[in-house]
Amino acid sequence: MTSTSAMSDPPACYSSRFVAALSFAAETHASQRRKGRVALPYVTHLFAVCTLVWTYDGDEDQAIAALLHDAVEDGGGAPVLERIRRLFGDRVAGIVDAATDSDSIDPTVKAEWRPRKKAHVAHAGTVDADAALVMACDKLHNLTATVADLAVQGEHVFGNFKGGAEVKFRTSCGLLCGLRERVEQWVDDFLREPFAG
Repeated sequence: MTSTSAMSDPPACYSSRFVAALSFAAETHASQRRKGRVALPYVTHLFAVCTLVWTYDGDEDQAIAALLHDAVEDGGGAPVLERIRRLFGDRVAGIVDAATDSDSIDPTVKAEWRPRKKAHVAHAGTVDADAALVMACDKLHNLTATVADLAVQGEHVFGNFKGGAEVKFRTSCGLLCGLRERVEQWVDDFLREPFAG
């Protein structure tokens, strides 16, 4: 019989940095809820994006950035980005910065919505592969959540979004098209991998 002292725990699947990012995200978004038929805590979106990033073979930095991708926009602007840089490093901060369309300290005071979103769509085509994966997973989750709400609630769901249905889908699809070239090689590589039976 093997003694307990001779047994060792398996290595952790993630580091203490990831745990710290979970805490950071939970703190930053504690009072926020998702738009939609069920006003879920906002962190459910961050967890979903993080899950997609890891599902599609992202690494821990990308998973951390997925948890923090809305922290600057919704949690205090440029000073939050610098805090992320100090705590999680330049690579994570770079991904978060790329995913951010406003660094206003007050999240209720942002540049006008339409030009801000147009600029973000144009920006999507310039980001590196690290940021493209996180941003694509963000848009994928947003769109699937909207489609799920649409199936239950009908077109009333678009009352939650500035610009209504057409603008919501045009913006999301524009971002995904901009990201396409950045993600395309990664998708090809992913699909070439043999699937576990």
